[in-house]
Amino acid sequence: MTLAEEFRSRNFSIYGQWTGVLCIVLCFALGIANIFHANFVIAFSIVCLVFSFVIIFIEIPLLLRICPTSPKFDAFIRKFETNYMRAAIYLVMSIVQWLSLLAMVTSLIVPALFLLFAAVFYALAGFKGQAFQGSKTLGGQGVAQMII
Repeated sequence: MTLAEEFRSRNFSIYGQWTGVLCIVLCFALGIANIFHANFVIAFSIVCLVFSFVIIFIEIPLLLRICPTSPKFDAFIRKFETNYMRAAIYLVMSIVQWLSLLAMVTSLIVPALFLLFAAVFYALAGFKGQAFQGSKTLGGQGVAQMII
């Protein structure tokens, strides 16, 4: 299945996964950009950076096979294999970033918004009863098993 066919499939988990990939870039870039504030926003910037690395392993399953990680971390990441669990983790990450507005209004609102979009896409996939379908481009559906 090509990338265009994946988007035409109307499976919200594909939309959530690609929104998650966008969140990786946004969390990393804006986490670094906001780390230079001289107030409590620094803590939210660091958390945003950590979120970007967690999302990488959630959304790109191929990395769990090729990167040396601990069994505890692998077990933690494997908890998020269903649409509802992914919606929950994205919602929690979004809420944390929305809380950064209490310290100061910064560009961290953008990752908060896109994390919320990803949570909504995964929740819609769960509510519609769509099975989680990982993108082949990101290492889903058998690509990770071919490396073994």
